[in-house]
Amino acid sequence: MHIATLLTNPAHPVLERATVEALRNAWGGGDAVWLDPGVAAEFALPMVPGNLWQVWQGLQELGVDLVVQPALGRRKRLLLADMDSTMIEQECIDELAAEAGVGPYVAAITARAMNGELDFEAALRERVALLKGLPETVIGQVLRDRITLRAGGRQLVATMRVQGARAALVSGGFTAFTGPVAAALGFDENRANVLQMAAGALTGTVAEPILGRDAKVRALHEISAAMGISPAEAMAVGDGANDLGMLGLAGAGVALHAKPSVAAQCQIRINHGDLTALLFIQGYSREDFVDV
Repeated sequence: MHIATLLTNPAHPVLERATVEALRNAWGGGDAVWLDPGVAAEFALPMVPGNLWQVWQGLQELGVDLVVQPALGRRKRLLLADMDSTMIEQECIDELAAEAGVGPYVAAITARAMNGELDFEAALRERVALLKGLPETVIGQVLRDRITLRAGGRQLVATMRVQGARAALVSGGFTAFTGPVAAALGFDENRANVLQMAAGALTGTVAEPILGRDAKVRALHEISAAMGISPAEAMAVGDGANDLGMLGLAGAGVALHAKPSVAAQCQIRINHGDLTALLFIQGYSREDFVDV
């Protein structure tokens, strides 16, 4: 048995009952269940439809995401999340670079690295080198003035945790940001790279080894093993090429507003919904959400 979930952006709900019923009828699905009127609905299916991705593309044009997944085990016990452009709206290194006067140049490298066009570790070293001499105090200023949390993040973490799940923030960014962001969102732990500093300023270097794609996979293995569960019981979410390893290993790998080359390699693609989409696809209704 599979479950088809249709959802959209809660800030601009455009999911029509007629859309849900038309698809349910076409696919021979079970009764539609509304998880949040106008925002998310689901119905059971006996199998994955052969025209899934054609239908998915048509719904994208309506501002609607579609996810089809096995019904068994869709509620996960571990959330492993990327930070930059996933749990927050920005790329922290790009915001630091803007303060250093090299914003557009660094942002262009970031975009290529996240799309898988550049080696992640080499690109990170190159970008960090351009931050040499930036006062350490700038980090606090960027956190305060430039970083915003993605909608639904607090609800996602709080709702899963109240159901007994664990949440880990695993980023190719920096601990100077993951620490405060993890605390603000309620994560149990965080892992990231360490920006090196001396005499109150960034040295232009990052501690080795760099936490990249392989380290995110290792984190999923280590945390799930410590919990006594398998990676199949985890949900991973990210947007960049360095997330693909954990997205492919987790039981549910969610490409959230991801780079096209990344989304193309994932079975769960959320382009319109916010982070509460990760609750809807687990079968949580709006009444189940923990608001914090």
